[in-house]
Amino acid sequence: MSILEYNGAAIVAMKGKNCVAIAADTRLGIRFQTVSCNFQKIFPIGKKLFVGLPGLATDVQTFANELKFHTNLYNLSENRELSPKTFLSMISNFLYQRRFGPYFIEPVVAGLDPKTDEPFIASTDLIGCPMIPEDFVVAGTCLEQLYGMCETLYKPDQTPDELFECISQALLNAQDRDAYSGWGGVVYIIEPNKITRRELKARMD
Repeated sequence: MSILEYNGAAIVAMKGKNCVAIAADTRLGIRFQTVSCNFQKIFPIGKKLFVGLPGLATDVQTFANELKFHTNLYNLSENRELSPKTFLSMISNFLYQRRFGPYFIEPVVAGLDPKTDEPFIASTDLIGCPMIPEDFVVAGTCLEQLYGMCETLYKPDQTPDELFECISQALLNAQDRDAYSGWGGVVYIIEPNKITRRELKARMD
């Protein structure tokens, strides 16, 4: 078993029309043993920027704190808000610096550009190799199930409500087929003028 699968996770991000969504499960486990069902895996970085961190739970918390520190430092020194593309480069650099003793995480970035409000989603592997798709991105232990659900349900230029329904159904049905993730979910819909957070009830058996 990979150390990335030790605690379990399911994270997915999708693009819509002038909006973007990111969703994650809430389970923290030690393989098949469930420890908590309200573990935070999605972290706010800017006003319209979020990062999802699947992987080893200790590295998730350590890396999230490091990202917040460097983001605040950037905002102070540059006197402007961090764009999603710049943030992805920052993550990629941090992870590649640690490539010989890496953080066991695979970050997912979702947000809107501070100037243009253009939707942006991306992910990297544990040594920082970036991937910037045009539709959706998935990470975690139920990767194959999420890919299958997203490819079935996703359609371009969805409204925020359609995007919420699509990403929720993809997450819930994928994590139901994976023993390491599930036990609820949380969805963030990021729009130019507001951010909506919704919690999902899921099977807990």
